[in-house]
Amino acid sequence: MSQNYGTKRVVTGAHYGLRDWLAQRITAVLMALYTVVLLVQVLMAPSLDYYGWSAIFASQWMKFLTFVVIVALLYHAWVGVRDIWMDYIKPVGIRLALQVFTLVWLVGCAGWSIQVLWRL
Repeated sequence: MSQNYGTKRVVTGAHYGLRDWLAQRITAVLMALYTVVLLVQVLMAPSLDYYGWSAIFASQWMKFLTFVVIVALLYHAWVGVRDIWMDYIKPVGIRLALQVFTLVWLVGCAGWSIQVLWRL
């Protein structure tokens, strides 16, 4: 005679919980720190015209830091929007289409940001 101990639990979902929560917090802190760095750069700039902004982003470290923060922002947005699609869009086909559209949009934004940053 076999006995089953405990309850049988139906396991569903993607189980992204802790990883997504942590990713959202880390990317938010990174964006907040970047905001402070950018604010210091703006306050130290001699002027806020085109040439002043170009001078802020002329150094490679600032371009790199800006791109890292843009990638963090895109990942932050992906986690949030993906969770919205998973929570509120029940038909699988529509949810998949929205997720693919979101990914394509975010990758396009990343490409555009590279163009803008390294064009300066």
